[in-house]
Amino acid sequence: MSTGTRTARSRPIPVGQLRAFEAVARHLNFRAAAEELYLTQSAVSRQIQALEDDVGSPLFLRHTRAVELTGAGLTLLRATGTALERIDGAVRQIRQRAGRRTVTLTTWASFASMWLIPRLEAFQRRHPDIDIRIDAGDATQDLATSDVDLALRYAVPQSVTADAVRLFGEQLTPVASPWLLREHPLRSAEDLRQLTLIEAGDIHPAHQEWLSWQRWLDTHAAPSGDRTASAGPRPSLQPHRWLYFNYASQIVQAALTGQGVALARLPMVAHSLASGDLVEPLPDTRLGSPYVYWLVPAPHSTPRAEVRAFRDWLLEEAAETRVAMGDAS
Repeated sequence: MSTGTRTARSRPIPVGQLRAFEAVARHLNFRAAAEELYLTQSAVSRQIQALEDDVGSPLFLRHTRAVELTGAGLTLLRATGTALERIDGAVRQIRQRAGRRTVTLTTWASFASMWLIPRLEAFQRRHPDIDIRIDAGDATQDLATSDVDLALRYAVPQSVTADAVRLFGEQLTPVASPWLLREHPLRSAEDLRQLTLIEAGDIHPAHQEWLSWQRWLDTHAAPSGDRTASAGPRPSLQPHRWLYFNYASQIVQAALTGQGVALARLPMVAHSLASGDLVEPLPDTRLGSPYVYWLVPAPHSTPRAEVRAFRDWLLEEAAETRVAMGDAS
């Protein structure tokens, strides 16, 4: 083997070498990197030389008055910069949480903004010494590997684990702002012909049958005296216009601002109905669905006092929602 050929080693790269490399790559200057790292310039040069020996390729082209990244250096910088930022961020979180009691919860964005956050202040008043970290997103986290204590989930009973606790079921009902209903009273399904109906534009296929206006219209919009099964197909009622959004929170926001009538998930609007910001004009036309809201503990979560406190509070709030919905299950 030629003595001029570098051979990549298989042992892990020391973090100190990566920090020195990232600093030099960012400044393109050994002296500036040394000042930032509180090291001598020769110490930084030795770390870069050792790193190049470890990876088996030059990372910098050293000119008389300048430093330039090689192709290998650019490749390593793309990974190193992101990795070091994540490490530093994790360390900051650990330092901030040291000595503090924290509960980490995962849920989906619409439920966090519409059900959880409006109620969260009550928990903070009761437990001012407990920090809450909410990870809200549409991607479902793997509780076995993620750093969370509890999850709020939306699923049919057959798809949840045995330790899942039922919070409440789901009913769908038309809702609108009170001032819209003053201008356009809604006393029956026929009155919807003069109004805008608000609906999700990209309902998940598994939820399509249960969350769309079509099921409600098929159930409640038949012509008077023509509600029997033998009456044949019902003509489809068409509203004045349709308005589509991607998220449940957007649908409810549009209803709150008087832009139309939304077919809302009752647990998500119970707070707005109680405050009078939204009105349920046709309470006898609610429709149920097989989907249920669940509280799921992470399998690795220890029964810490703060986790128990937050869990108990969630169950109290869920009980109030069940009463508001008339959910006796």
